[in-house]
Amino acid sequence: MKILKNSIPNILVVGDLMIDHYLWGSCDRISPEAPVAVVDISKETTVLGGAGNVINNLVALGAKVSVSSVVGDDDNGIELTNMLHTIGVDCKNIITQPKRKTSKKSRVIAVSQQVLRYDNESKENILSSSVEGILSSLSPSITDFDMVILSDYGKGVLTDDLCQGIIQLSREKGVKVLVDPKGNDFTKYRGAYLLTPNKKEAMLATNITIKDDKSLTEALLKLKNDCDLGISLITLSEDGIATYEDELKRFPTVAKEVFDVTGAGDTVIASIAFALSSGIDIEESAKFANLAAGVVVGKIGSATVTLSEIEEYEATLHQSTSDAHIKSFEEIESIVRRYVSNGKKIVFTNGCFDILHVGHVKYLQKAKSFGDILIVGLNSDESVSRLKGPTRPINIAQDRAYLLAALEAVDFVVPFSEDTPYELIKMIRPDILVKGGDYEGKEVVGTEFAGKLKLVDFVNGKSTTKTIEKIQGQEC
Repeated sequence: MKILKNSIPNILVVGDLMIDHYLWGSCDRISPEAPVAVVDISKETTVLGGAGNVINNLVALGAKVSVSSVVGDDDNGIELTNMLHTIGVDCKNIITQPKRKTSKKSRVIAVSQQVLRYDNESKENILSSSVEGILSSLSPSITDFDMVILSDYGKGVLTDDLCQGIIQLSREKGVKVLVDPKGNDFTKYRGAYLLTPNKKEAMLATNITIKDDKSLTEALLKLKNDCDLGISLITLSEDGIATYEDELKRFPTVAKEVFDVTGAGDTVIASIAFALSSGIDIEESAKFANLAAGVVVGKIGSATVTLSEIEEYEATLHQSTSDAHIKSFEEIESIVRRYVSNGKKIVFTNGCFDILHVGHVKYLQKAKSFGDILIVGLNSDESVSRLKGPTRPINIAQDRAYLLAALEAVDFVVPFSEDTPYELIKMIRPDILVKGGDYEGKEVVGTEFAGKLKLVDFVNGKSTTKTIEKIQGQEC
């Protein structure tokens, strides 16, 4: 993840751009003119759709993005281009084709339900002059890009000639091309580095029913050979991602909650492209894409994901290193904000945790049981010395934090240098504040910022002090 955080790959997206237009309202009556709902519109929003959702995902991950496509000479074309400019996308390779309708899909939403969608678009193939215009504009600059994505939504931009022209141009210059395909004939993508069809698309394209590893391998091999791919890949929804380079490899999904799979395919190809162009191999790229998809399907609507969200999500799965669970004040503030917005219950506790023992572990497990996310405030070395004396701590803060972060019950560890975690609790404002049972009847710092205070009894005979005494031979 550290490599990705320091990476700003330059990625070109070529494909069908569109505007997703939403009309939000309420409905409490049926029209007297016809048996249809009457929706009282209260809000109107627009977002990038089609290949634009791939672009949004790349921008969210931190990539530098350029786009090449064809729009009409209409108001929607102007609006779409302005939306791209707003998020910092290079649009100089967009071609305007007279009399073509720029795709705009309008959805009427009432009481969180879509009641109607109407489309205004051209779906026929773009003109040969537009194909030539795109290829001419990309020819001198293709080596500027670390990766090219072809995002095909079947709206006529990615013609056979354009796909082959871009793939051949890219291969000649050593630039990999990734394709999110459409239809049941993938030969127009021949020569790409990899495709990202889902299971249904792969079965249609190969005429192979995927039901086990044998048939999955057959489909992957057929795609690889028929399309002359560097790596063959199929996305398997809840079963993750499968690849074939020299052998079948499967990467299971890591989604914990699925609210909406809209746009998950766009997230997968964007995250694989981002990782590959940052120097990550295909195996780690597939794992990264699974994490990204796991975050996105937990959101409503076509969504994007940031590196920070992926790192946080990986931390909750406890598939990451302990370092990923150790956060600063600034980092934990944004993390808490996101979890709260998703309805998660935040639990906080704190301590020195000098020599980790079973009493600590059971205490933290009980604390985690009170909510969804457990954050542990950890006293700095200087703070421990002031509280426990000059011979403490035994273990430095970095080591103590790493051990705590490795525990399944602990989601995040935040070191603090003050004697009390007052400022940390004030900033986090946890739903549950947990302290040891020895605080019964005592004032607990930060309770005014917490929803509830929970006291947890310690395990008898288990403490850092007793452990030190035993080591020193003062106790048999």
